[in-house]
Amino acid sequence: MARIICIDYGGKRTGLAVTDPMQIIATALTTIPSKELIPFLKNYMVTEPVELILIGEPLNLDDSPTHGTPLVKKAIQDLTKAFPAIPIQTVDERYSSKLAVRAMVDMGMKKKDRREKGNIDQIAATMLLQEFLQNR
Repeated sequence: MARIICIDYGGKRTGLAVTDPMQIIATALTTIPSKELIPFLKNYMVTEPVELILIGEPLNLDDSPTHGTPLVKKAIQDLTKAFPAIPIQTVDERYSSKLAVRAMVDMGMKKKDRREKGNIDQIAATMLLQEFLQNR
C-alpha cells in the first residue's frame, strides 16, 4: 500500500506527517519552510508512494475562513498542479496547534523544545493524520 501524507500548512513553516505503508500509524516526518513544500514532496515521492494528501483547513468556530485559509487554498492549487494523480482532501485543523502543545506537555517535552515552532507543526500534522485514520 501507499502512504498518506498530512500537511499542516503555514505562512512560514509547514509540518508534515506520514503513515506507515499499511496506513495504521501516523508519524511526524519533518517541518520545512512552506516555500519548499512542492520540491520536498516531489523528492519524497520518488522513493515513497503516496496515495492521498491531507491538508489542514483553518476555520473559525463558526466555519468562516481564517487569515490562513487563503494560504491553504493556494497551497491546494499548487499541490493539485504538481501532483494531478494524487487526491487531496482537507481536514478540519481547528485547535490542532493548541492540542499539539498540550500533547507535548503531556509527553514531558522540555519547555525549550515546546517553544520550537517546528515541533508544534509536526505534531499537529501527526495528530490530524492519526484522527483521520481513526475516523475512516
